[in-house]
Amino acid sequence: MKKKLIPTLNKEENVKAAKNNKALSTQRYLQFAGVRDNTLILKNGGLRAVMEVSSVNFSLKSEEEQDSIIGSYQQFMNSIDFPVQILVRSRKLDIDNYLEDLRQKMRNLKNILLQEQMKDYIEYVQKLVEYSDIMEKRFFVVIPQNPARAEKKSLISKFLAYIMPDDTVMDILKRRKEFKELKRQLDQRVNVVETALGNCGLNVNQLETEKIIELFYQVYNPQLARTQKMGTIEELAVTNGAEDNMVEEEK
Repeated sequence: MKKKLIPTLNKEENVKAAKNNKALSTQRYLQFAGVRDNTLILKNGGLRAVMEVSSVNFSLKSEEEQDSIIGSYQQFMNSIDFPVQILVRSRKLDIDNYLEDLRQKMRNLKNILLQEQMKDYIEYVQKLVEYSDIMEKRFFVVIPQNPARAEKKSLISKFLAYIMPDDTVMDILKRRKEFKELKRQLDQRVNVVETALGNCGLNVNQLETEKIIELFYQVYNPQLARTQKMGTIEELAVTNGAEDNMVEEEK
């Protein structure tokens, strides 16, 4: 019996096929082009740093502490000369990792009675979250840094970019050329925001590359993200690699 040969595509052919079959991709309609060095890169060359900020229960603070927090926040607002975006994301509490950790501990228990108690506790917590619809809130501050060419675009240019969202090789080359200098300026803004919010008694952490990708995966696939977890960064198709292939191909 003869084996049926299945044609395969190499890396360059995959990139070319993706370019020729644009209808299969929804990414062309999104404003961002990729993630690199813990930074979100937009198609217009702009960079965005995503900072996750802890919360504070303002009502439980004393009057002196409340006044101190308000004063520190005023200093934060007065210390920045650039726009920031403050986001609050609410979603149903995801405790899958916590439950899996409990199951692993249950398997290692030698005492049968403790195993049964752990099993009952896991079922109780799982049903409590499922039926109580407990929400989790996360707080983010997005810090921008745009190239001059993006800020000087006319209304017509912005409209054309909106209706024709395809990435060109020229756009990719411009982004790569501008990235290093814009990243340096963005890091300075990040330090200002991190210090100012730290003075408010808040913990501020800049999201790393994998965490940014995971955040967008959850935002754009809310139902799928509940059942199918995102793989590791090594398993993902990195946009920057595709960009390099496209540039080489055009050269």
